[in-house]
Formats: sequence, structure tokens, C-alpha cells
Amino acid sequence: MWRASVLTIFPDMFPGALGQSLAGKGLAAGLWSLDVTDIRAHATDRHRTVDDTPAGGGPGMVMKADVLARALDAASSPDDTRPRLLMTPRGLPLTQARVATLARGPGAVILCGRFEGVDERIIESRNVSEVSIGDYVLSGGEIAAFVLIDACVRLLPGVMGRMASAEDESFARGLLEYPQYTRPQEFEGRTIPEVLTSGDHAKVAAWRRAEAERLTRERRPDLWAAYLAGKKAGK
Repeated sequence: MWRASVLTIFPDMFPGALGQSLAGKGLAAGLWSLDVTDIRAHATDRHRTVDDTPAGGGPGMVMKADVLARALDAASSPDDTRPRLLMTPRGLPLTQARVATLARGPGAVILCGRFEGVDERIIESRNVSEVSIGDYVLSGGEIAAFVLIDACVRLLPGVMGRMASAEDESFARGLLEYPQYTRPQEFEGRTIPEVLTSGDHAKVAAWRRAEAERLTRERRPDLWAAYLAGKKAGK
């Protein structure tokens, strides 16, 4: 079973959105599991302090290495093979390829940072990998953890009704997804492209590929360049 262990100072945020839709149905069916550790439970003072002022001065507060170490050690034993991840804007980008790799593994231990971040020594001492979901800053890592877990869980066997649905999604083949249509045939003067109702599967496939390439070229030149490089290399 794919296991997600989340460490947070706001445990009541979970399962939240993960208890709904595909992820929620999969959780209820036992296709994956979620456990949440309250970081404050591992503080030793009566105020349950998890942060302190940054060394060298500056604004904000930093989450303490000793408290985080105790929380991580409680959530993940030494023989636990799941990767330890810290959700942070300075991390390596969360790509569909990385999601697929995580989904094929045993799960993940996910640390949700707050304030100005976490003491660097917890990253070094506990072999924590940093993950970013985008070039922006959130109030904390919990929403980013939702994103990572949902992206992984939907790829687990039995969660999606048709795994083929994932094969043509954005990023699955290095391209953005082609436009989708459904009935009615006409909506406010706009009709479904004729090729999609032709019954010619080869023409439909060709149209979808062309549209995926067009959208990627127009909207994501970085993906388009990588796609062209992959084609040139014969991938």
C-alpha cells in the first residue's frame, strides 16, 4: 500500500481535500493510507514551541531542528524506504515524471514547513529532499503536500477508473493536453471540430497530436524545446 505520512503544525487540515473525489474514494477503499504527525507534540517546553529567531538576525522565525528531528524519527523508522520530502519554494520542481516515480514507490514522508523555513541541519541530518510545486510562496507546506499526494494517488492502480485517461494528459508525453469537447454539438454558435465526429480514429489521433503540439509551442516554450530535443534524440 502507498503510504503518505505528513508532518505539520496544523494536523486538522488533513485529510481535507484528500478525503474527497478520487483520492478520498481510494483512501476509503484502502488503496493508499494517510497518517499525520503533529510537530508540536514533539516540542519539550510547556508552550510547545516549534520555532525560534533566525541565526544572524532577520525577520520571521525558523522551525527548530531538534523538534523536527524528533517528529521525523517518530514518523519514519530507520528501515523506512520512503523518501523524506520538504515542501518549499526553493526545492526541485515537482514534475509529472517525478510524480510517476513517487507513485511507483512505497509512498512519502512529507514535512510541511512554516514561517521562514526550517533549520538547514534537519535537511542535512535526516536526508530530506526539497520539493517545489511552483515559483511562488504559500503560507505553509500543507497545500503543497495536498498537491503532491493527490498527483501521486491518482496514478495508483484502482484509483482512476481508466488508467488510459492518464496517458494523454498534460505532461504525460512531454506535451500539454489537446482540447476536449462533448455534447451538445453546438454551443453558443461554436461547434465541435468536424474531425472529432468523423469516426476516423487515425484522423482524430492526428488532430489531437497537432493540437497538443500547437498548445505546447504557444504556451510552454520550455516544454516545446524539451519535446523537440527528445524527438531529435529519438526518444
